[in-house]
Amino acid sequence: MSSQPTTPETVVAETVVAETVVAEPVAAESDEAPRATQNRSTTPGSDAFREYIGSGWAERPEVVPAPRRQAQYAAARRSRVSELFPGKRLIIPAGRLAQRSNDTDYPFRAHSAFAYLTGWGSDSEPGSVLVMEPTASGHEATLYFRERAGRDSDEFYANPEIGEFWIGPRPSLAQVAGDLALETRGIAEVRSVLDAVDGDTLVLREADRGITDEVDAARLLLDAGTAGTGTDAELDPEDHADDDRLARDLSELRLVKDDDEIAELRAAVAATARGFDDVIADLPRITAHPRGERLVEGVFYGRARADGNAVGYDTIAASGPHACILHWTRNDGPVVPGDLILLDAGVELDSYYTADITRTFPIDGTFTETQRLIYETVREAADAAFAIVRPGIRFREIHATAMAVIARRTAEWGLLPVSAEEALEPENQQHRRYMVHGTSHHLGLDVHDCAQARRELYLDGVLQPGMVFTIEPGLYFQPDDLTVPERFRGIGVRIEDNILVTDDGAENLSAGIPRTADDVEAWVRRLSQR
Repeated sequence: MSSQPTTPETVVAETVVAETVVAEPVAAESDEAPRATQNRSTTPGSDAFREYIGSGWAERPEVVPAPRRQAQYAAARRSRVSELFPGKRLIIPAGRLAQRSNDTDYPFRAHSAFAYLTGWGSDSEPGSVLVMEPTASGHEATLYFRERAGRDSDEFYANPEIGEFWIGPRPSLAQVAGDLALETRGIAEVRSVLDAVDGDTLVLREADRGITDEVDAARLLLDAGTAGTGTDAELDPEDHADDDRLARDLSELRLVKDDDEIAELRAAVAATARGFDDVIADLPRITAHPRGERLVEGVFYGRARADGNAVGYDTIAASGPHACILHWTRNDGPVVPGDLILLDAGVELDSYYTADITRTFPIDGTFTETQRLIYETVREAADAAFAIVRPGIRFREIHATAMAVIARRTAEWGLLPVSAEEALEPENQQHRRYMVHGTSHHLGLDVHDCAQARRELYLDGVLQPGMVFTIEPGLYFQPDDLTVPERFRGIGVRIEDNILVTDDGAENLSAGIPRTADDVEAWVRRLSQR
């Protein structure tokens, strides 16, 4: 993918790294407005125009908000990070706009670790950087970002990235400081941080390639200046172990959710439930369209935008045999009465917390005998897994419990060449032909949250109150699978719920969305036939 067109007037230099446009965070300010499309720009540039457009505006009083609810939780999270990295300077960027094509970008989403430590979600500013400077008593946090341009500047009307004529009002340093209860500074001042990079500076490497490259370049200079001296400052610039530990620890800290995170996840689940209702209520229109799956996706996305920020991942609207394709996101097929449709979707809130829920339901409101058999078997596996969830068990036991049900039932149906007990042996696993994915993953700011956590704390980890994860067994019988009866072929079923570990057990956050075959039938008939 090529970079966007640039000219000498461009305020922020851009380069393409791994198909992402990365802007240098500390480029010098320019009096000239950027001209990303110089060859077609008709923006006036005369002195008379500049004087006229910069005058005659009403006073805009600056209202500094009280701290948002998330601010106190973000401060507590920063304190925990500070305890893990005493004496270290920590640089956590939000990230930058990613190029979609030519001079258009994908919607911005800040890095999850940045959102976790600041409380800034969908209203966060691209290119922002959180810096935690070590002090005698811990760390002092400062948020650097590019504040709004004054109406007497070219950027106000001519910069399509940050100009208010293009993207609307942007916050001031004081407003963000009040909102997030953080010290704020202009992005240009982050240069002093990068100039001070030393052996005790860590960076979240994956968040912003431009900043990471600057930190690495400073380390190279530091290494060159200390090579052969035998001092403690000597370091290997290719050794990123401490950076990797920062990323790992920021991931592991999210394994146990605080009260604010749990409240956000509850709200995301509730919004997702409304989205599922919307889809079912619109089934008559959906089934009449040759690309009904696209309508399913669109209806759910409408709810996500109305009640939150977006979807937490690409919606899977898999009707008929498409349900046997685990990550079917093309969503371009028909939705045909008599088939099942597997809908795997989650609303992401403005805070970035997302639900991840799957329901499989009969399009015409009634399961066939075979569909019901397969559906209730998947529910049996899900219920068995949920029944063992409590503090103290190991995360991997959830998957093992669900798999025991899948192995037993597929053996009873005569699908396996061995017994269920033999299939469950690690060297066999024949039953996994019909469910090759895992049963659970952690959930939060990312749909697959805490992904950089160590195995001993994740798959082999011990459950603690406050953990939130999915339970999502399934059965998928491919249309051309000769190991199963013909009546099974082309049927895919998954049931996925979002689970909170409590002090003495667990709560199914999504239990309010119908789950039993009888309840699902009643749900579809009630909403689609009204």
